[in-house]
Order: sequence, then structure tokens, then C-alpha cells
Amino acid sequence: MTISLSNDHARLLRLRSQLLLPQPSNGASNVSQVVQSLCGVQAQEEPSAALAIRARTTGLVAANVEQARIEERSIVRTWGPRGTLHLLATEDLGWLLPQFGPVFIAGDRRRRAELGLDEDTCARAIYMLRDILASQAPLTRAELVEQLAIHGIHLEGQARPHLLSRAALEGIICFGPNRGTEPTYVLMSDWLSHKDTGHSLSEDAAYVELTRRYLYAYAPATPGDQVAWSGLSVSKTRAAWQSLANELLEVTIGGTSSWILKTQAVWLDELVPSSSAPIVRLLPRYDTYLLGYQNRDLAVPREFAKRINAGGGIVHPTLLVDGCVVGTWKSRQQKNHLNVRIEPFGSLSTEIHTDIEAEI
Repeated sequence: MTISLSNDHARLLRLRSQLLLPQPSNGASNVSQVVQSLCGVQAQEEPSAALAIRARTTGLVAANVEQARIEERSIVRTWGPRGTLHLLATEDLGWLLPQFGPVFIAGDRRRRAELGLDEDTCARAIYMLRDILASQAPLTRAELVEQLAIHGIHLEGQARPHLLSRAALEGIICFGPNRGTEPTYVLMSDWLSHKDTGHSLSEDAAYVELTRRYLYAYAPATPGDQVAWSGLSVSKTRAAWQSLANELLEVTIGGTSSWILKTQAVWLDELVPSSSAPIVRLLPRYDTYLLGYQNRDLAVPREFAKRINAGGGIVHPTLLVDGCVVGTWKSRQQKNHLNVRIEPFGSLSTEIHTDIEAEI
């Protein structure tokens, strides 16, 4: 059975998957639940990661994110999907890191070699990192580079982040507490020594689990969408979708096939587009709602696409109404208040303006 969806209905389903509907319907009440439900939150910018969590919960503040990461350690900042920085749920690390790590380590080999990081140098440097952090953690990147130089390993320029990302993708290091505005690094085994990092899975089982989790967070979607979000193998992703065939329900959006989990089918009746109050969200830079798919056509009108992403990988903060991007926004901290400037693509109703004020 195939179900035809309007664009409005498809966007509502994605809002439900992305925890962007008004609570309590989204079911997430704390930081770790959001991170786990989304199978990771983009975190190259920590303030943006915190704002992504804010948009999906009620009553949380930035300190709650740091509490989850530093005190509870229920989430970890490290490299994940697409080989980029993410917040990941601690209890998912056991099967997520072995899935992402080998792929992105292999994919970055040529670039590391260009930077003077051949396999032998990487092995020696990571061995030294273990010893240094075992006795001196947490350390900033500059401090780690200095310590490595003392041990005869000199890193310049981009060789520094490339070595650290490799060590993180091997599950050896992760980010520790910030020192002011400067991040530090720790040994993951020490940082999470009393935490359950979950069980490892075979490669095939991990792809199947990732697909199931991806669909729960991003449906309606396609295998190509998952590949774009994860950065993993096309063939192995398609094989995982085939393994899950009995759990999937096909839907069409504008004549194009997408899929949801059968367990999400109940949402089809619950989320009927209507004239009820609009769902307004201010999403941060690099929000997962815009990074989770092969293209952004369903969420971003094509004529405004370059206002969201003009190039260089930057995805600007967006004003979202009922799952459709209708503008961008900027903020600036001034003494004890925050100035937020909305730049809509067109006119906005009084009701939407009121909801924007509530979001701010």
C-alpha cells in the first residue's frame, strides 16, 4: 500500500519526527532524550547545538546542555555523521563510533598524508596522545600540540585538527569541559569510565539499526537522504533498507516515493493539515531539520535557497512556520539582553509575529 501525501502533510510528519511539534506531543523532555532521538545533533558550533535542543524542548536553558555533557555525561561531543562534530548519546557510542569511524578515517587518508600524517606518524602520535592525556587531561588543542612536540611529533596547521579527529573517530579521545571559551580533550575511556556506552553490533546490524533510527528522526525520507545525512555507503545503506522492508510504509510526496516506519503510521491521522495555530520555530545554524536530507526543497522554497546556504557549507539560522522556511534571523548579545533581527522572505501575519516573540 502506498499513501499519497501533500507537501503540507509531509512537512508535518517531519516536524513530528524532528521533535519540533509543540510539547508534550514530541515526547522528549531532557537533553539526552533529544540527542538520542535525533541520532545526534550537529555541534560544530556549541551555541547552535544548544539552540537546536532548545527548539525541541520546553523550559531548558544552555546550562542544561552543559550539565548533560559535563556532569551527567549522558551525551558526548565528538565526530559522528558525515565526519563532522556532533553531540551523540553516550549509550549509542558502542555501535555508532565503529560504524562512522573506519569510513571517515579511510576517506581522510589522502588528506592526512598531504599534511604529513602518514599511517606510521598517526599511530605514533595517537600512542603519545594516550600517554599525555592519561596523566594530564583535560588539555586544550594548543597544549596537546605542545606536548606532542616535546615528544618529537611536530604538527602544523590543519594537521592538528585532522590528527585529533582521527583519534576521536577511533574512540580514543573526545571533548571534555571547556576552559573558558576554549574546548579541551580527554581520553574517552576515562571520561566515560562509569557510563554505559552500549553494545557493539555487527556491521550489517549497525546499518539496519542506523536506518531504523534515522527514519524515526527524519521520515518521510529515502535511502539517498540517509546517505546524505550519514556520509556512509550507498550500497550498504540500500541493503539495510531492504532488510527493513517489512517495517516500512511507502508514501509519495508530489509523485516521488519516500518511506516512513509502519510504527509512525498512526501519525498520519493525528497530523492532518488544518487551519489551527501555526507551528513557529527559530532554528539555529546547521540545524538537523535542514541537514538531514539530500535536498531542502520540501522545507526551503527554491527561490530563497541561497539565503539559507550561499555556499561554503554554512547553513544560516531560519524562521520555520509549519515546517517551511519563511525567513532567516540574526542575534546579537548586548549587555543583559539579546537583540534578535528577523528577516522574513515575505509578509507575516500578526499571529506569527506573536509566536516569534514567544520563541525569542
